[in-house]
Amino acid sequence: MVRSDDSSGLEFVVNALGQRVGVAVADWQRPPRPPRTTMTGRTCSVVPLDVARHADDLFASNALDADGRGWTYLPYGPFPDRTAYLEWMQATCLGDDPLFHAIVDIESGRAVGLASYLRIDRAAGSIEVGHLRFSPTLQRSIASTEAMYLMMKRAFDLGYRRYEWKCDALNEPSRAAAERLGFTFEGVFRQAVVVKGRNRDTAWYSILDSEWPRLDGAFRRWLDPANFAADGKQKERLSALSAR
Repeated sequence: MVRSDDSSGLEFVVNALGQRVGVAVADWQRPPRPPRTTMTGRTCSVVPLDVARHADDLFASNALDADGRGWTYLPYGPFPDRTAYLEWMQATCLGDDPLFHAIVDIESGRAVGLASYLRIDRAAGSIEVGHLRFSPTLQRSIASTEAMYLMMKRAFDLGYRRYEWKCDALNEPSRAAAERLGFTFEGVFRQAVVVKGRNRDTAWYSILDSEWPRLDGAFRRWLDPANFAADGKQKERLSALSAR
């Protein structure tokens, strides 16, 4: 019989020795790696990164962040010029893990953001979304939410059990975004890494496959054009929908 600990909420069974052990994962098979194919929504496409196609758009859209605050919590950037940005992309963004994608605005056809899958652990069924760099054009837009939904949906459709979000514990906008998107806060790893010569405590968040059907419904309802007034304002907040 599956039981749940009152204090932790952890589910367990009791084995023949009277010990609490994790519940069985029936018919577990490791999921495949995410394919290098485009994910298309109503407002954006999430496209495997092509430096030749996307670098100029991304550099231009990031330049709209005049004071560079969007780079503060990332381990790289800002970049002084296009050449430096291209060199970073060539050195960092072409591998399989992290697997980088450009977020392309469908209306303009321009790349306005960057995101990746990383720490892809097929044996555990765990995958992380990260290296998020949303230009001012993408921030607080329907497309920014839809891009995260498309990446999340692909991971769970492939059979991953756990979808992770990690950020600098002092990065309040990132933490607020994780909670709005339905992630559960799991704790802070103290002195996790050194970034740009500074200590970084890392906040951990996750969504589990058992939680996905409910969140999928919330995202679909929020993204429905009927949820937006003629002036573009949302009628129902995503956080309210996912809380239900």
